Amino acid sequence: MIRILSGFDHRLSSITSDLFPSPSPAAPEASGEQEPLANSLSSSLAAFDAAEQLIHLWDTTPEALVFEAPEDDAAHYLAAVDVAVDHLASSSSSSNPAVYGRAGVAVQLAMARLEDELRHLMLRHAVPLDASGLYCSLRRLSLGSMDDLDTSSEFDPATPHSQDGGGGAGPDTARSASIAGNNPFDEQVFDLVRPEAVDELRAIADRMVLAGYASELAQVYCAIRRDLLDECLNVLGVERLSIDEVQRVEWKHLNDKMKKWVHGVKTVVRSLLTGERRLCDQVLAASDELRDECFVESTKGCIMQIRSFGDAVAVCTRSPEKLSRILDMYEALAEVIPELKELFFGSYGDDVIHDLEGVLERLGDAVKGTLLEFGKVLQQESSRRPMMAGEIHPMTRYVMNYLRLLVVYSDTLDTLLDDTGAGDVDHNGLHNGTDEDEEYLKSLTPLGRRMVKLISYLEANLDEKSKLYEDAALQCIFSMNNTLYIVQKVKDSELGRILGDHWIRRRRGKIRQNSKSYLRVSWTKVLSYLRDDGHGSSGSGSFSGSGSSSSRIKEKLKNFNLAFDEIYRSQTLWKVPDPQLREELKISISENVIPAYRAFTGRYGSLVDSGRNSGKYIKYTPEDLENHLSDLFEGSLGSANHSRRR
Repeated sequence: MIRILSGFDHRLSSITSDLFPSPSPAAPEASGEQEPLANSLSSSLAAFDAAEQLIHLWDTTPEALVFEAPEDDAAHYLAAVDVAVDHLASSSSSSNPAVYGRAGVAVQLAMARLEDELRHLMLRHAVPLDASGLYCSLRRLSLGSMDDLDTSSEFDPATPHSQDGGGGAGPDTARSASIAGNNPFDEQVFDLVRPEAVDELRAIADRMVLAGYASELAQVYCAIRRDLLDECLNVLGVERLSIDEVQRVEWKHLNDKMKKWVHGVKTVVRSLLTGERRLCDQVLAASDELRDECFVESTKGCIMQIRSFGDAVAVCTRSPEKLSRILDMYEALAEVIPELKELFFGSYGDDVIHDLEGVLERLGDAVKGTLLEFGKVLQQESSRRPMMAGEIHPMTRYVMNYLRLLVVYSDTLDTLLDDTGAGDVDHNGLHNGTDEDEEYLKSLTPLGRRMVKLISYLEANLDEKSKLYEDAALQCIFSMNNTLYIVQKVKDSELGRILGDHWIRRRRGKIRQNSKSYLRVSWTKVLSYLRDDGHGSSGSGSFSGSGSSSSRIKEKLKNFNLAFDEIYRSQTLWKVPDPQLREELKISISENVIPAYRAFTGRYGSLVDSGRNSGKYIKYTPEDLENHLSDLFEGSLGSANHSRRR
């Protein structure tokens, strides 16, 4: 370029020395004061002439790019810009209007050129976002949630009149905790622009600021960075959705979008915005105010997209299945806000932080509102179809797995529920309001008090459902099955720590009470036929009583057989899933029935054996009864052909 210029005018052959003067020996002192000043002005004007022509020459080739030319050419152009800017600043429109006008035109052309160069460099050297790599790094930080919640049950808590069905117990609480101090971003630096272009961008920005083109610089810089950040959000799957759109999305798809938002927020803050702040600080170092303004303006769309989706979720219809995702969103935003405060500061950043804190507050309100709605659903669920075998109700499975997995968010929920106070819990879940219960409630965390309340709603609903059974004994079996399931889910999880031994002891007492009620309701009548009324004595085996006594004994044994067979036919179909409870019930029955039967048949058996068809009355041996009792509560028809006596 210099060689070309030198061909036009011999004065430009020395452009390099004019723009980049090298040190020279000190010149002898002038004899007068005017000669150095004249020489200085002449040298300055010559340098400006050379710079002006270089700037105009590049302007005649708009398709060419300075920073794609050899490195020396870029340095020469920047030096020419410096000369033009300096000449414009030092000259005056009144003293030398022609030169001042030329300098203004040269600077204007140079700024337009540098603006294009800046745009090209930022686009060309932007680093594409590797979403899979970011997600892999974030996976160690991201917190799982209630993905493992058992939804196999047909019970739908959002539909009070849903039909009941079977359902397996969900897995235990599963959410990997983040490792303190182990931030993958400490080990991996995400550059949004290739490092080799940063110095060139800063060189352009410095000159635009110095020339008074900070506004134009901010406009082009922010527009490019804003568009690139929006593309990054699309890569991360964080969509721009309105409140109406979120309301219309099916839960399955909304669930995926909420998960992507949680990952996206962490990625945006810890990678994109952190990198964007660093880029602003490097490129726009010439002005503190400009870099703060440009950072806020560049990230405005990104922040707006995060904020709008968070607000849309916060006001959407509240249903229990959304709670875990809303909590994930709340925790993710709460986690990054302190980091955002390190990025957004000053008057420009205060509004951003205030807006995001507002989203956080609304998400917290959504969490509390959803918990209240869940409690109402438990109170109002009124399905009328009983479990035929008296086993665990799908609602019990769903609710307890749901509560167990909510415990993963215990710290967050304790904070959000702290303003409800201990008085917000009734004493129904404790059966009586003793001083001990009062102290117990005060000892609980806010989440613990809410758990007591929700489980009490579940238990009250189960009590109503038990009344759907006409058989009082089956009511007891249903109550024992469900209460034991609740206790096991509490004891085998963090719920046990939150609710404590006092709560568990109360439920175990309820199970024992139902067990006694079952024995009384189901077996009292059977055992009444084996009561000793003093009808006679077996003596040495001979009949010593009257015929009427023998008839009464036969009638008792006949009634016993009928009652026992009826219990056997029905209660073999009943189901007690827990093997320990099932075995304890069988043992309790055997301890009451077998000794009484053995004593009765031993004492009065001779009154029946002496007659015809004695097997019709003494239908079972004690061993037969023991075998039959082992079939109870298995949920299937027992062996109908147990060996009989004789």
